[in-house]
Amino acid sequence: MTRNLILATAGHVDHGKTALVKALTGTETDRLPEEKKRGITIDLGFAHLALPGFSLGVIDVPGHEDFIRNMIAGIGSIDLALLVVAADDGWMAQTEEHLQILDYLAVAHGVVAVTKSDLGDAKKVGTEVREKLKASSLGDAPIVPTSVKTGNGLNLLAHELARVCAAISPLREIGKPRLFVDRAFTIRGSGTVVTGTLSGGQLTRGETVALQPQNLRARIRTLQSHNQSQEIAVPGTRTALNLPDLQPNEIPRGSVLTTTDLAESSRTLDVLLTRSPRSASPPLKNLSAVQLHYGSARLLARVTLLDRRELAAGEQTIARLRLADPVFAFLGDRFILRDSSARRTIAGGVILDADADRTKFRATAQREFLKARAAAPNDLQVLLRSQLQRDRVAPKNGLLLKSNFSAGEIEAALQELIRSRHFVECDAVVVASAWWRTLVARATKAIDAAHTTRPNEIGADLSALRTALAPNDAPLFESLLRHLSENGFERVGKSVRRRTHRPSLPPELQSVGSTIRAALLARRFDPPSRKELAPTAQAQEALRFLCDTGEVLRLSDDVILSASAFAEMKERVTANLRARGAATTSELRQMLGTTRRILVPLLEHFDRIGLTTRHGDRRSLR
Repeated sequence: MTRNLILATAGHVDHGKTALVKALTGTETDRLPEEKKRGITIDLGFAHLALPGFSLGVIDVPGHEDFIRNMIAGIGSIDLALLVVAADDGWMAQTEEHLQILDYLAVAHGVVAVTKSDLGDAKKVGTEVREKLKASSLGDAPIVPTSVKTGNGLNLLAHELARVCAAISPLREIGKPRLFVDRAFTIRGSGTVVTGTLSGGQLTRGETVALQPQNLRARIRTLQSHNQSQEIAVPGTRTALNLPDLQPNEIPRGSVLTTTDLAESSRTLDVLLTRSPRSASPPLKNLSAVQLHYGSARLLARVTLLDRRELAAGEQTIARLRLADPVFAFLGDRFILRDSSARRTIAGGVILDADADRTKFRATAQREFLKARAAAPNDLQVLLRSQLQRDRVAPKNGLLLKSNFSAGEIEAALQELIRSRHFVECDAVVVASAWWRTLVARATKAIDAAHTTRPNEIGADLSALRTALAPNDAPLFESLLRHLSENGFERVGKSVRRRTHRPSLPPELQSVGSTIRAALLARRFDPPSRKELAPTAQAQEALRFLCDTGEVLRLSDDVILSASAFAEMKERVTANLRARGAATTSELRQMLGTTRRILVPLLEHFDRIGLTTRHGDRRSLR
């Protein structure tokens, strides 16, 4: 099968990048009138290169220092680089800056073309290039002398490109498509068209996509890859989408098209920031204003360094980027920082927290979280553990949603952490084991305290317990209650208690409680009214306790029965109606030897619980 990859050029202005692309692909990538007039590349150009087993989307970038921002926009999602150095000039300023940019973006695959070999000493320049490449991400890249004028080395260059492509690991389909927009324009009769590099997943004709950070929705009417209409666009391709629901002015360069179920954008990124030891620019000072280059976007940002006042060449630290505009970024994505005047590339890095505006940068939990991720930014288990150690609880379907890992990869790593008892799975949420143990201990302590301080109550109030333990997480609280119910506790109405707990009246109420019991026992089927039973505040409190524990039953505001009397009356009414088929209120009153004051609320209660059915003045079993 043919594999799709993205290649970008890099190198100093006037070193022959565009001519080399044309010689390899047959495509003239300089499309703007000003480019043709000035003879230099100003904006991104695009071509397609077919190699044995590979289909390469080629991005030709400008080499002039004034257009570095466009160069970076073109290499944000590439698989390999074609670094170009002219034999008549050798290594130049933008050659060095472009290499540092590739280094910051961790572009580890590429080929160096020494162009214009007919005009200079290609062997000498090749030796110089090899020395310059040391300790860079392209340190082992093959170096090929070429000349578009004579055709020298072009076949060897194509061969080396194919060989390097074969060494690149197959692109991962993670089910999270992102297309970084680099152009948006209108085609008459079709409407808006956007182009960009697709990564992370497929896009399908007819699918609805989200435009970020604008948070707009649009349907893909048609799509193309390498100028061919397709039903499905796959990762690693230059892709054009027809989006008639949007206008080009709504889609600036740097926008991202993705599926609608992914999370939204953020204005704050916590990152691991690195300065190349090759950098000649001054130290990056804390609170500096910078330009962030991410994907095909360029945004103004301010840098806060975690543990120092400045960052010198060759140093690395954790930092926070506060952005002037929101950006749709993933954990693990790489970026470039340039100074506020856009004259120098000063740093690069990797995103550790793509939604950092929800946290305090220097809080202990966030510091530990970032340090763990900075030590292993590509370790899936470390990423999961760091999140749960900081957040304690997280919804399963939201774990690492904005990351370069698939749902299957995340679930497999999650289950491994559950098996090793780092996490506890509670329905739709996952809890750090240490926090789960803390919640169980706190719940146990609160319930036991309720039994001690309020022995007359059934148990701890559920609402108060939830507010104290998990106020914003109902699923977690329900899981906690289930765990307690499997370990010696039970839910009773709106309370939770130990199964061994038996509510008891406090000493000061025991005497009045005994008086109420005696009164109900003396007149089982015709008890005193509620006012007679509980004429004082203490008696009312004791009566409320007896009702809560089920020792007595409240039929109405006035009628109170002991539980044993109620059970006997229910049994006798049931037997009577079963034998007779139906009976009037008067007949049932005479059978029980009670009064209408008691019987009417009793029969209405039987109706409510579904024991009896009323037909006028007669009742029968339902």
